[in-house]
Amino acid sequence: MGDESVGNPTGQSDTSEQLQRMGSATLGESGALTLPPRLRPVWPGAALAAPAFPVMCTPGDNLALHVAVTHAPDGSALVVDVGEVAERGYWGEVLTTAAEARGIVGLVIDGGVRDVDALQSHGFPVFSSLVSLPGATKQSRGRVGAPIRFAGAPVTMGDWVVGDVDGVVIVPGDALGAVLAAARSRTAKEAGYFEELRAGVTTVELLGLDTSAVVVGPG
Repeated sequence: MGDESVGNPTGQSDTSEQLQRMGSATLGESGALTLPPRLRPVWPGAALAAPAFPVMCTPGDNLALHVAVTHAPDGSALVVDVGEVAERGYWGEVLTTAAEARGIVGLVIDGGVRDVDALQSHGFPVFSSLVSLPGATKQSRGRVGAPIRFAGAPVTMGDWVVGDVDGVVIVPGDALGAVLAAARSRTAKEAGYFEELRAGVTTVELLGLDTSAVVVGPG
């Protein structure tokens, strides 16, 4: 199923709320593409669920990011591959201020950012693989809005990116409906688990686990 929220601000908002409510962990168990654990929120409480706008930078250079901020659709989040040079501050408060003015709602970057206190003060959700002080140049080639390979996952326009304290996932646009349906089903199933556990059922009983490989007591 495709992304029916494209071009529909109300639909996009509803989709964002649903994805955030499900969370990255549940979505990752429901068909979303899980990204490596090195991608973490740069400030506590950062959370994001938005259409992805892919960006590819030349390693060590962030010119493509400046261009992306001028082209990304309102309500989207930048998903940025910086190649093999991660240890640069590709993003900071200046680009955050520019992005907010353009309606961009977040950033996921497999590289460094800086001005972390300012990013938190802005309330701008950023997920990165590290924090790095040295800046980037602004003169080399890049690509914006075209498909990329991001931390091992394909990302294209129409996909969704979801990030929270557990990590980051990509929800392919053509699988959005199926992923949401699977996530709802999983959430309902787990709600039933919680009730049974509170009533005294063990996880071994609940999940039907074979415990014969585990020695209990002195060997």
